[in-house]
Amino acid sequence: MIHNFSRYLLTIIIIALGNYSYAVSKPNIIIILADDLGYADLGVHGCKDIHTPHIDSIAKNGIRCTNAYASSPICSPSRAGLLAGRYQQRFGHEFNPLVAENNSPLFSAQDGTLPRMLKNAGYKTGMVGKWHLGTNEKFNPINQGFDEYFGFLGNANSYTDGKTINSNLVRGTKHVDEKEYLTDAFGREAVAFVDKQKKDPFFLYLAFNAVHAPLQASPKHDIDIDRIPNPNRRTYASMLFAMDDAIGKLLAKLEKENLLENTLIFFTSDNGGSETVNFSDNGHLKGTASTTWEGGIRVPFLVQWKSVLPKGKIYDHPVIHLDILPTVLAATEDKFSHKNKLDGINLLPYFNGENKEPPHEALYWRFGAQMAIRMGDWKLTKALDEDSKFNRADKASADGSRLYNLKKDIGETNNMSDSNPEKVKALTEAWNQWNKELLKPTWGQEKPKDK
Repeated sequence: MIHNFSRYLLTIIIIALGNYSYAVSKPNIIIILADDLGYADLGVHGCKDIHTPHIDSIAKNGIRCTNAYASSPICSPSRAGLLAGRYQQRFGHEFNPLVAENNSPLFSAQDGTLPRMLKNAGYKTGMVGKWHLGTNEKFNPINQGFDEYFGFLGNANSYTDGKTINSNLVRGTKHVDEKEYLTDAFGREAVAFVDKQKKDPFFLYLAFNAVHAPLQASPKHDIDIDRIPNPNRRTYASMLFAMDDAIGKLLAKLEKENLLENTLIFFTSDNGGSETVNFSDNGHLKGTASTTWEGGIRVPFLVQWKSVLPKGKIYDHPVIHLDILPTVLAATEDKFSHKNKLDGINLLPYFNGENKEPPHEALYWRFGAQMAIRMGDWKLTKALDEDSKFNRADKASADGSRLYNLKKDIGETNNMSDSNPEKVKALTEAWNQWNKELLKPTWGQEKPKDK
C-alpha cells in the first residue's frame, strides 16, 4: 500500500516537474502564409469542392478568426507589414516593388523586423518560400535575420519545370535547380528545417507561392478533382491540395518530435483571392485581390498553440496581420524595445478570454487611390470596381466613399452613406488623421504618361 502510494506520489512529482519545465521553455514559432488564397476555399470556411483537412486542423486545434485582415490587398506590402508589425505605409512600402528598383524600405525602417528580433532572442530562424521584399543580395533573407533560406526572391515562379519567372530559386544566395513540384519542395525544406533545429527554439516562416499564378497542377495531387466542372478550378484545387499536404507533413513532423504542444502556429494568406486569375473563390465577399473590398483584404487567420490557447474557438473581433509580430514577441516572454510604436496588438489575452474588448478601435487601409477604414461593424471604403471614376494612380481620399455595415451586409451591397452622414464623418476624420501619419509611397504611384 505504502509502496503504491510512493509510486503514485513520484509520478505526480515527475509530471509536475515536466509541466514546469515545459511551461518555461520558449515556444517554437511557425508562420504559414498562402498566396492569393480565396477566402471561401478552406473546409473550415465552408468550401465543398476542395478539401483542406490539415489546414482545417489548425482551426480545430486552436483559434479561427472570422474578421481577419491583411494590411494590403497585394503581396509585397502585406508581407512587409506582417514582418514589421506596423502599417507598411509608415515606411513607404505601399506597392509591389518593381524588379528594377530591387529594394525594400522595410529594412531601412527604424524598427526591427520579426526575424531579427527572434534571432537576437536566441531563436534559430529559417525561411522557406516566396520573399518578394527585395532581390538584391543585401535584401536576401539570410541578410535580414534568417539563418537559413530556401526559396525565390521575386513575385512569382514556376511550380513544375524548374524554370524561374522573375527571380532564381536559391539556397541562401546560391542558385539551385529544383526538380520537385515547388510546393512539395517547400514542404520538404520546412520539415528538414524542423528536423535540424528541433533541439532549440526555432522560428520558421513558410511562405508558399501557392496558390498564386501560374496555374500549374501538381502531378501528385489530382485525386478527387474530376468532379469539379471547371478545368481551371480543378488545377487550382490541385495546387491547394499540394499546399495542404505539405502543411500536413510539417504538422506530422512536429508531432513526431513532440513539438506540437509548444509550437505557436499561424496560418493566413497575404491577401484575398485573385478570382479571375487563379480561379479562387472569395465566397460572399465583394471584390478580389488588388482592391480594398472585403474580397481583397479579408483573409483566413488560424492560430494554434495547443498548450496555451483554447481548442476550436471562434474569435469574431477584427484582427490584422500586424498583430502577429507583437503576439509572437509576447509568447517568447522576452523584453523587446521598439523605436516606433507598433500598430499590431498582442492577441494572446484576447484569445484566452482575459480581455473581452476588441483589440483595435479601428483598422485602416491605403492603396493608391483606394482606401478603407473598419470601425466596429462599420466600414467606409473607396475601392476599384466597374463604376469607379478615379485613376489607380491618384492619391487616396475618403471623398465619395461608401459606407457599409459588415455585420448585416458582408457582401458590401448596400451603401448606407446617405442615411448615416454622422458615421461617414466620424470614419472619414479617423482615416484622415491616420493618413497624415503615413509616408508617400517609395515607388509605384506615378501618373500615367499621356499617349
